[in-house]
Amino acid sequence: MKTIVIADYGIGNILSVVRAFEYHHANVKVTDSPSDIANACTLVLPGVGAFGDGMKGLRNKGLIEPILEHCLKGKPFLGICLGMQMMLDASEEFETNLGLGIIHGEVKIIPDTGINGTHHKIPHIGWNSLSPSETSNWNGTILDNIEHGAFVYFVHSFTAVPANTQNRLADCFYNGRIISAAIQNNNIYGCQFHPEKSGRVGLQIIKNFINLS
Repeated sequence: MKTIVIADYGIGNILSVVRAFEYHHANVKVTDSPSDIANACTLVLPGVGAFGDGMKGLRNKGLIEPILEHCLKGKPFLGICLGMQMMLDASEEFETNLGLGIIHGEVKIIPDTGINGTHHKIPHIGWNSLSPSETSNWNGTILDNIEHGAFVYFVHSFTAVPANTQNRLADCFYNGRIISAAIQNNNIYGCQFHPEKSGRVGLQIIKNFINLS
């Protein structure tokens, strides 16, 4: 039985993430131990809230280097919501904050108008559909066997903008604005949406991630 290590750095309620992995009979270890994270075979970085607070939490717990070490070894990694945003180089939220730099790019605010100038609510909250990015192939990824157009659940005001379009795995559209829904670099993945809150589709995505290892 596989053990999924979930990084606990004091940001957000991770109980729903734990339950989603346990649904698939995975052993789950929630930890803030740098050694546990450095030695993890499969690592999840969840999170909600502000980018700067998230990075501060990782620094205070001494988790940045173990996370980078894990990713450099090519072991499976999944960032969820804020966890995905922190995978990038930097965010413009409140002020410029440096991220983990696992995937190159920046996190930018979602404009409060659509491409036709009509206003929409920020944060982007609710169910939205997944579309493959122009260069993506979902086969063999965490989106394997997920239908194009499947709906998942979002809560966020900022969007990841990878520097390399090859890192965009899936997008969604909000009033015509393109939003990075999932990103990838080999076995390293990020989901802007919450798979643990996305019903059957989300549970399949989590199962796919478990099967990577």
